[in-house]
Amino acid sequence: MVLKVAPGAVVAVTRTMPYYLLALFLVLLSFNSKAAVLPAERADALYHSYSGGGIDITGPAVLVRKSVSDSVSLSAKHYVDTISSASIDVEVILGASTYEEERVENSFSIDLLNQKTLMSLGYTNSEENDFSADTVSFGISQDMFGDLTTVALSYAHGSNVVGETGDSSFSETSKFDSFNLSMTQVITKNLIMSGSFATVTDSGFLNNPYRKVRYLTSPTTFSLQDEEYPNTRTSNAVAFRARYFLPYRAALHAEYRLFKDSWGINGTNIEVGYTHPFLDDWIAEVHFRSYVQTQADFYSDLFPFVNAQNFMARDKELSTFNNSTIGFGISYEFAKGEGGTIDKASINFKYDYIQFNYENFRDARQTSFDAGTEPLYQFDATVMQLFLSVWF
Repeated sequence: MVLKVAPGAVVAVTRTMPYYLLALFLVLLSFNSKAAVLPAERADALYHSYSGGGIDITGPAVLVRKSVSDSVSLSAKHYVDTISSASIDVEVILGASTYEEERVENSFSIDLLNQKTLMSLGYTNSEENDFSADTVSFGISQDMFGDLTTVALSYAHGSNVVGETGDSSFSETSKFDSFNLSMTQVITKNLIMSGSFATVTDSGFLNNPYRKVRYLTSPTTFSLQDEEYPNTRTSNAVAFRARYFLPYRAALHAEYRLFKDSWGINGTNIEVGYTHPFLDDWIAEVHFRSYVQTQADFYSDLFPFVNAQNFMARDKELSTFNNSTIGFGISYEFAKGEGGTIDKASINFKYDYIQFNYENFRDARQTSFDAGTEPLYQFDATVMQLFLSVWF
């Protein structure tokens, strides 16, 4: 959960993927849409790190894919987040203390190939000390028109149980259903384009049991009360991507995404990047991404009085904000064509630097300012991934 309160300690923990990133993640199936071939047999070992806004998240992940016949492939993933946190939300509520916890995710999937049709069925379980999530998913993709067009459809259903550290009697539930439709088209020998549409419906307990909103108690001071969210939400997103392969084996790519939900949030994401191979075995990539979002209808940094309206939120991810990301990656392939059980292997490193700027979320930790006049909040974050891939 975003905020956690334990006896003798107050902490803030952000999930590995902030809300707006999760929304964008649901927008598209991977650009490399599953064509009518089984996923490659491979094993991946990953170490990931996120640091920003008073939150540090690190941990390993392991993914293994194995074909059991010409038409059946199995995969399994184990993912761990070790979270150390004392974010701005909790500092505003009771003062900060660092808290550590662990999130463990396990997932399994099966892919079935029938001529030009690929079907996938998956299950994921994620466990924290106060949050449990189970998700089942189904996907199908079809190649057509001489394998120049791939259409993919997927569905996922998730069920969550929300608890509260320090209060064993608190237990709420939520669920979601997501539908994704995408099409990838080979335009020319150098150009591939894709488009997708995603819709997600959420219901149940959708807010955070730890977070508070603040309201004026005098012209210069504020107090706190619990957030209150609607118990339903519908989100829609549409995206377009293009990849152009240059004559010297390099490639350009671009993305444009739009997001809109029933809470009044509108988001726009633009990304451009360049991939360049060199020295036969090396590949370098750089990219830039910009995201802009409007606030939810019931969000406010400071409400005028207690119980000011039916629904109230002060989650900064529901505010008006923007962020910019610049990143790079580099990979090295080795053990190619050496025979034995390994076809090839690669080691990869990726780094992103992100700047977050909030336009109507103030740093209420600055107690020397009157309520509502504090500086606007902003922070920088870094994301790093180091992983080894082995094809066999």
